[in-house]
Amino acid sequence: MTGSEMTGSEMTENPFPGPTLDQFRAARETVYRVAKVTPMDTSQYLSERLGTSVYLKCENLQRGGSFKLRGAFYRLSQLNEEERRRGVVAASAGNHAQGVALAARELGIAATIFMPEGAALPKLQATRRYGADVILQGATITEALQAAADFAAETGALIIPPFDHEDVVIGQGTLGLEILDEIPDLETVIVPIGGGGLAAGVASVVKQQAAATGRTVKVIGVQAEAAAAYRPSLLAGEPVQIQMGPTIADGIAVAKPGDLNFQMLEKTVDEIVEVSEDEVAQAILILLERTKLVVEAAGAVGVAAIIAGKVHAVGKTVVILSGGNIDALLLQRVISQGLAASDRYLTVRVILPDRPGQLVRVAQLVAEANANVVEVLHTRHGLGAQLSEVAIELSVETRGGDHKQQVIDTIRAGGLDVFVEE
Repeated sequence: MTGSEMTGSEMTENPFPGPTLDQFRAARETVYRVAKVTPMDTSQYLSERLGTSVYLKCENLQRGGSFKLRGAFYRLSQLNEEERRRGVVAASAGNHAQGVALAARELGIAATIFMPEGAALPKLQATRRYGADVILQGATITEALQAAADFAAETGALIIPPFDHEDVVIGQGTLGLEILDEIPDLETVIVPIGGGGLAAGVASVVKQQAAATGRTVKVIGVQAEAAAAYRPSLLAGEPVQIQMGPTIADGIAVAKPGDLNFQMLEKTVDEIVEVSEDEVAQAILILLERTKLVVEAAGAVGVAAIIAGKVHAVGKTVVILSGGNIDALLLQRVISQGLAASDRYLTVRVILPDRPGQLVRVAQLVAEANANVVEVLHTRHGLGAQLSEVAIELSVETRGGDHKQQVIDTIRAGGLDVFVEE
């Protein structure tokens, strides 16, 4: 029996807008036909940073690499036979594409996915591997969305939205039930927010369960600074569209909240914070080093908020790692950015006389500071060098802020001019 089939007497009263707790519970059996219960890990490092117990809900290890499978499968499972015959269509640069493709394969439904022409190769290949017909169209996700809408109008295929639909929210909310099963006495949940499907589902579940048991649970949403549409929307009292900037957190890069999602989060989210690109890069690096988990930028924003000191939680705190689909080339750049942001990677420019032995001189000074050179650029052109000089750009591994300054001071003490690249 699905939540929509229950009678009013069978359903628990919902003090919040959106689906009831019974609807979320009824969806679990359906969702678990394809989704798996993902691990709940602990982090001593993050617990020390936050000052309370921190648990990591590893949805980055979900089938398809993210939570998106939950909502996509539940939405497709509710289609009638005629709708299934028409097939489905979606537009996405990554996680939603894979979720819909995998869900459609499991249910025997034809799926067409429009992706921007610049979509990451691993995500493109994964979506095709799940059996979807992938069409690359448009330079942006907005153009891909329009192409999907045109396709639906021409063929009758049903559009599967990434977040703004009750079935999608119900499917994503099963993650909240899973969290409560594992940490029944949790007091804080930190969740990424893009369009709001995951956050709305999880927040609704934990708030309804808390209300039913006379407890309170704090829900903290986290957005990327370059795609932070919820704060201005909450101030306006309705979803507003923002002008987004570039962000590595493409999984939550949404210019306008979903209508249903906004209505639900307006009543269930307690706080929304925003994190910078550097903070996200540091979080990805820390998750790699401290927990051995590969997490995409959108999935790491909750950890970024903790590291940056932007959240204040009490009691047992669950941070949702919503996805792990990060392109290897992007990961390489993110690691470099994370090292630099953590003062563990230093780039300096040194101007030297143009005569033999000068490069050895610089290398010796770096060695005296117990640092390791990882890359050298030696040029006579530009970079502030005169005709009788050369410029050397050094990339150096350091052990933090104090060691970084020690390297700079040691080179300067050797009588050389040092310019630090920010």
